Amino acid sequence: MSQASPNATDRSRMTLPTRPGLLYFLGRILLGLILVFGGYTKLHFNGAWHFRDYYFFFAMAIGSNRILPFGAVQWLARVLPWTELTLGALLIAGVGMRWVSMITSALLMFMMSLPRSESFGVAGYMNPVTELLLGTGFFLVAIAITLSEFHSRRAGQRQS
Repeated sequence: MSQASPNATDRSRMTLPTRPGLLYFLGRILLGLILVFGGYTKLHFNGAWHFRDYYFFFAMAIGSNRILPFGAVQWLARVLPWTELTLGALLIAGVGMRWVSMITSALLMFMMSLPRSESFGVAGYMNPVTELLLGTGFFLVAIAITLSEFHSRRAGQRQS
């Protein structure tokens, strides 16, 4: 007779993901896809890749709002597409979720403060209220992912 160790996992008790867990997973994937698409559209437009000059066009769109100083506009235009691509890929892969979700929440909070309809070319299609509601919804998804990751880490530490 062999006795099972207390650390062994009983596979008969494993359950499928709960509904909130599935919603967090789907929200994480959706948010990751949106960030990847956002980075992609900043690097590939007019039918070509713009690795050398993408920041020039994007800086013009950001600078047209006249909210940030010129140096910050240039820095943001160079960094933001790659940040979006990286965060989106990490969200989809589920790697480093605690930090990735916190950085994504901060990025979305910053992006919600900027008027984006002109820079995305949807000025005639989306009113500011819809844009704010959409940004707020994505921000809440990112916060929910962050809180669930911290909660699951804390629950895992209690069991050990």
